[in-house]
Amino acid sequence: MTFPDDANVHGTVFGGVMLQWIDTIGAMAAVRHCRAPVVTAQIDAVAFSAPLNIGDFGIVRAAVTRTWTTSMEVRVTVDAEHPLTGATRRAARAYLTFVGVDADGRPIPIRELVPETDEERRWWADAERRRQARLATRGVED
Repeated sequence: MTFPDDANVHGTVFGGVMLQWIDTIGAMAAVRHCRAPVVTAQIDAVAFSAPLNIGDFGIVRAAVTRTWTTSMEVRVTVDAEHPLTGATRRAARAYLTFVGVDADGRPIPIRELVPETDEERRWWADAERRRQARLATRGVED
């Protein structure tokens, strides 16, 4: 449930608060996949589409969409749910890259993700396109 301390003067949750939820829940999904510590390598494609109001439930879901040698992409969604009516709306969506690490912080191999459903296969293919776009802009200064 969202509270006034989470919100701005408009009574809606700060984007930074939602980003914290996105990073935390995304990391949980990544750890559950690889059963090892992870670090956030990148947060990209964040889209805020509707506000979370004070009193709404913030429903945060995450799923690993693809794995590579030492990294994985995680898709995170945040939905706003009205506590009395149950009406929901998509508040945000983001894609994050996490790297599995050992006790010394060095990257480790990640267990391969094998998509099983049509939706998972679509996420898997889309993840590679996003990765190629990220790699193409690596090191490019703004």
